[in-house]
Amino acid sequence: MSRLDVQIGSMHLKTPVVSASGCFGYGEEYSEFIDLNRLGAVVVKGISLKPMHGNPPPRICETPCGMLNSIGLQNVGLKVFLKEKLPFLRTFDTKVIVNIFGNSMKDYEKLASSLDDAGVDAIELNVSCPNVRKGGIWFGTDRKMLGKLVAAIKESLQHSVLITKLSPTVSDIGEFAQIAEDAGSDAVSLINTIPGIAIDINTRKPKIRNIIGGLSGPAIKPIALRMVYETYRRVTIPIIGMGGIMNASDALEFIIAGATAVAIGTANFINPLTTVEIIDGISSFMKQKNLTALDDLTGSLHAG
Repeated sequence: MSRLDVQIGSMHLKTPVVSASGCFGYGEEYSEFIDLNRLGAVVVKGISLKPMHGNPPPRICETPCGMLNSIGLQNVGLKVFLKEKLPFLRTFDTKVIVNIFGNSMKDYEKLASSLDDAGVDAIELNVSCPNVRKGGIWFGTDRKMLGKLVAAIKESLQHSVLITKLSPTVSDIGEFAQIAEDAGSDAVSLINTIPGIAIDINTRKPKIRNIIGGLSGPAIKPIALRMVYETYRRVTIPIIGMGGIMNASDALEFIIAGATAVAIGTANFINPLTTVEIIDGISSFMKQKNLTALDDLTGSLHAG
């Protein structure tokens, strides 16, 4: 019997497949297509203290082997999430991971402590948001600020596991993962989208109103794989890998590169059944290879 369960800090996942924040709504949107009970966790879209309307349209466009988005972190806000969204998710036997972002250290601390009090299983710390109190420095690209933020959030949590979602726009993602680990993060997730632009040659205007959007999909998979591999060699905490995973083979590449779990993002827009199909595919592969536990695959790349 092949076991698909994995451990992320003190959080036990029945399978290594979770949804990627921003690509799965609040879980309810996909519940009519798949059984959420089969997922290791539902990772909801980023939550801020106050509701946000996001950027003006157009804010999504297709690109070769991917898509650009500039949604602008639209969300219902903490109060509505706790009152209307979390109760629905609690009707399922799956873990709930909440991605959070803020404009200051206090924003992050208030979000994390409120969600921890509400009993969410894990907090995913989105460190790609500007710290406006520091003149626009990005938490995810400033070593000192990253360590300070992770340490503060870790200290504020009583129950929830802390996952730090790293920015890919750094020179050495392994170094930043190590900073997060040293500051107390229970795990890291990577990678987030990569900034890009698409242009309409007839109008000579950007295809996205905000001009720059986040590139996701198969186009970024080799980059994401490289970063997971580099990070695995630098930290001892679990890695949740993501970036262009479309099928079970893609997911297995990430696991072999060093990921303990994988998050499925853009693929959900193409095929809402992708997450469960990947779970079935990983299970079939393990049976075919006579593997009893997923740990036998994690970080098993033969690089020599």
